[in-house]
Amino acid sequence: MYTGQCLCGGVRFRIEGELAPVQVCHCSQCRHAQGTPFATNIPVSTSAFHLDAGEALLKGFESTPGKERVFCGHCGSPLFSRRADLPDVVRIRAGLINEPLDVRPVWHAYTASKANWWSIDDDLPCYPEGYPGRR
Repeated sequence: MYTGQCLCGGVRFRIEGELAPVQVCHCSQCRHAQGTPFATNIPVSTSAFHLDAGEALLKGFESTPGKERVFCGHCGSPLFSRRADLPDVVRIRAGLINEPLDVRPVWHAYTASKANWWSIDDDLPCYPEGYPGRR
């Protein structure tokens, strides 16, 4: 089991089960939403994700049709995103998890629009227009 929380601690959650590998997204929307050169996401089944506190603090923003980004309405921490075409998955922001992670990043997506001031210096696969296995 893993636990996580927003910056103010008002939103707390747990994930029951093993984690999928971290996905690194460099698209301009993720950069703007996070305020960082990329977002680190872990897809989690909605059946494994449990909100323990802060449901009333959750705020959502539909950044593109069918994609909602959810954040804490008090401290502004980005929490997860969800897509209408994948209703059984939330993409948790990896930095929110309290415990050390055994999983590591597996690829970089949308590298064609990455921040020009950030270098990708690892050997992970890079996908200029998104991960090709995404449905």
